[in-house]
Amino acid sequence: MNIVILAGGAGTRLWPMSSKEKPKQFQKLVSSKTMLQETVARVLFVGIENITICTNKEYESLVREQIPELSPENLILEPTVQDTGPSIGLAAALIAQKNPDAIMAVVYADHLVQDEKEFREKLEAAAALAEKEDTLNIMEVKAKYPNTNLGYVRIGRMLKEENGVEVYEFKAFKEKPDYETAKRFLSSYSYLWNTGYYVWRVSTILKEFEKHLPQTYEQLVRIQNGTPLSEAYPLCDKISIDYGVMEKVDPHRVRIIPADLGWSDIGTFASLHDELANEPGANLTKGKVLAVDSEGCLLYNEGPDLMAAFGLKDMVVVNADGHTLICPKNRSADLKILLKKLHESANGNQGNP
Repeated sequence: MNIVILAGGAGTRLWPMSSKEKPKQFQKLVSSKTMLQETVARVLFVGIENITICTNKEYESLVREQIPELSPENLILEPTVQDTGPSIGLAAALIAQKNPDAIMAVVYADHLVQDEKEFREKLEAAAALAEKEDTLNIMEVKAKYPNTNLGYVRIGRMLKEENGVEVYEFKAFKEKPDYETAKRFLSSYSYLWNTGYYVWRVSTILKEFEKHLPQTYEQLVRIQNGTPLSEAYPLCDKISIDYGVMEKVDPHRVRIIPADLGWSDIGTFASLHDELANEPGANLTKGKVLAVDSEGCLLYNEGPDLMAAFGLKDMVVVNADGHTLICPKNRSADLKILLKKLHESANGNQGNP
């Protein structure tokens, strides 16, 4: 199995810890390792030679610095930002040059996965399924609350077991819902959060690109034939893998493998707190922090001086990269409002996330 790690996102919703210059996958958000280093360690069971990292060319030095053992030929540097569709298609096309029948798994460099044993077991079951039945397999997790920032999938009946792992029928993708719809999804027990973890043969997914994204497929073939990435890749459709391909494939060819991973895409400071705090009322701290009579807060300090918090409840206070963010935890998903204002008022690079 070849593991493809997507590591090109900007991650500005976690500003100021995460910025366009050094997004969250290159930050130490959950441990002493960066999110990328955590991800590589999680999939090392396939061997470093079978791990490919896709990222934007601007992040080449960060990847090489953090994963020095990665072979240069296993680092794909995208010249432009084209979304997950072309990223995954490009990785499949390059892997197919070496082995047209290779099994490929897609994971992300900025996700939190706390149960690594479960993660490996489910990935290996999905790979076996792709090998035997040539299916398009997705590993999904149970929805914990009505999240409006994630996509969902509708799950059908159980079809079989693969290596002791339950495999289910796929019904449909559902895009990010409003709050009331998300509550309905949660109460129905028929919807899972869409993690974006896919496992398939590279030949299979490339056929789907040829059918549903012919313009992108044409560029992928050109790249396989030696056309420089800088010339062909920007001509690919700028579209996600879900919109561009997966929502158009025959649903009978898709399988769902439910997993209990302790998973989060760490999209906001609230989700970071929810996943890592010992309990809802506990503080989550990092760095030099003193919290007195405070509860339910995320307090991150990357600076050398002490951060002191007194009498706070459900707040986010982050000091990083010369900037400080203070906001209610339940407003952390709306950080884009602040970022827009920062961009509008920025002079040069000062205050510009």
